[in-house]
Order: sequence, then structure tokens, then C-alpha cells
Amino acid sequence: MSGVIKKAAVLQAMGGVALAVLMTAASAFATTPGYRELDAAHTLVIDTTKGQIVVEMYEALAPTHVERMTTLTRRGFYDGLIFHRVIEDFMDQTGDPKGTGEGGSDLPNLKGEFLTRKDASFPFTVVARPTGSLIGFVGAMPVQSQVAELAAITNDGKTNAWGLYCQGVLGMARDSAPDSANSQFFLMRGANSALEKRYTAFGVVVSGLDVVRKIKIGEPAVNPDKMLKVRVLADIPEAERPKIEVMDTTSPQFQQLIDQTRKSKGADFSACDLTVPTKRLDAPAVAAAASKPAAATAPKPSSTAMPISPSTLQTQKSSGQ
Repeated sequence: MSGVIKKAAVLQAMGGVALAVLMTAASAFATTPGYRELDAAHTLVIDTTKGQIVVEMYEALAPTHVERMTTLTRRGFYDGLIFHRVIEDFMDQTGDPKGTGEGGSDLPNLKGEFLTRKDASFPFTVVARPTGSLIGFVGAMPVQSQVAELAAITNDGKTNAWGLYCQGVLGMARDSAPDSANSQFFLMRGANSALEKRYTAFGVVVSGLDVVRKIKIGEPAVNPDKMLKVRVLADIPEAERPKIEVMDTTSPQFQQLIDQTRKSKGADFSACDLTVPTKRLDAPAVAAAASKPAAATAPKPSSTAMPISPSTLQTQKSSGQ
């Protein structure tokens, strides 16, 4: 009888420990109502000389680009690379081991994922319905698509969707060949719709947009800013991870925010008018000491990987190209 009592006591104790573990786990993953955790497996933490930038990526938009960024990050490929091309109100470009815009990794170039095929399973929250299209969000990423009714007349029963180049969006640089992206990427300082459907857009800054806008301007700048260390959020020990919540774009709270924004903007409402709110529950990493002056770089050849600049776009428009 005493053995039975002892066994029951042990089981009760074990149950108490299990319950405590479950309660601890639940509290660790508790989020503010209307908010969610970041997708740790597809989030990059970029520590720069100006501070920390956190970027969430979306496989639904460009799976091979997300895989490439994750692979190179885990290799340590991006650690120490400079921002070699930074244009005010446009974007910050980096990811070139040569620092000239003409370098890349030893991996093969990527096929462009400028468009993705969307069906009913696509994780898309619609916020506006302009004529002939839908505008919404995939996670915190602004996205546009064709109307669902077109699916009835397509061979695969799907329609096109693509990322919008709003402020904070992550894009992949390439040269003039559509399928020439490799390792170089850029983060938008401001919105630029001319890049849409021409450069793969697959992620968005969820913390550190102010840091993106502090990166030193130049092609490259004198003593350019650099990425000190780039990590996948899931690879960082739990105690050291940035503590960030992002508003869930499928939540009622987000719908209220959309309604408020549309009311204030009226007919001029755009997805770029809204940055999905995030909550930083810890202090962001402070900027490191300024980097040492970079070596002089060679002139950019015609094969340099880069998104076309606003000034070039203006020249093309005026010349009728």
C-alpha cells in the first residue's frame, strides 16, 4: 500500500513539474491581443554600424529567395559587408563581398520571382479593391494581386500577386538579366513603385526602419556603413533574441487600423500609407563604433547588380524608353 502511495506522490509531483513547464512555455509565447510573434525561421537580424535591423521574409512570395538569404546568412556570408550603394529616399544596397556591386556568392544565380501564383490558400489579407486588382498584406508585407475572378479563366486556376515596394521592403538586386540575382539585396528607404514586378520583393523591415534611413549615403560612401553580423532569428539563443511582436494583419485590431487610415486618406489610400505596427519589448541593439575606411572601389561595370535608380527612371521616361 505504501508503494502505491509513493508512486501516486511521484506522479503528482511529475504532473506538477509538467504543468509548470507548460505554463512557462505558454507565458513565453504570450502576445498582445491582435499581435503575433515573428516567424523565427524566416526572420533576419542584421546588426549594422548604425544599429539593428530586423527583417521578416515570406516564402509565399519568393521561396527560393528566402532560402538563399537564409543559407548565406547561416554561412556567415554577410558578416562585415558594406552598404556599397545607398541613395537617399530610395534604398540601401549590400550583400556584395567585393563591395563594388559586381560580386556575389559561389551559388548559382536565382530565377526571378517577380510574380507568384495565388489561389485560395494564399495567406492574403485584402485591404483595398481598386479597379481590376486587390491590395493587401502577406504578414507585414504589402502585396497586390489580380482579382480572384480571373482564376476561372486561367489554366492553373490561379492569379498573379506581387510585392509592393513600399518603405522598408526587402528586394533582391540583379543586373540587366532577369535571372541574375545572387547575394546582393536592398532595403527601401522610401516607396518606389517602378521596381514592382521587375525586382523580387520578399520581405519587410519590422524593426529598425529608422536605422535603414541612417545608413550613410554614397556609391559607396566614404567610410561606408556595414553589416557587422547577420543571423537568422531562430538560430539566436532565446535569451538573446530581439523581443518583437508584430500586428497580425488578419486580426480585428488591424482591420480597425485600416478603417482609420482609409478614413483619413480617403480616395488617396495606398498600402504604402500604412506600416504594420510592431512592439519592441526590449531595447534595440545599439550601434557599434564606426567602421574603418573602406578601400577604393573600381568603377561599376554594365553587369553591376542594382535596382534602377529614380534618376535613371526619370531619364528613361523623358527619352521615351
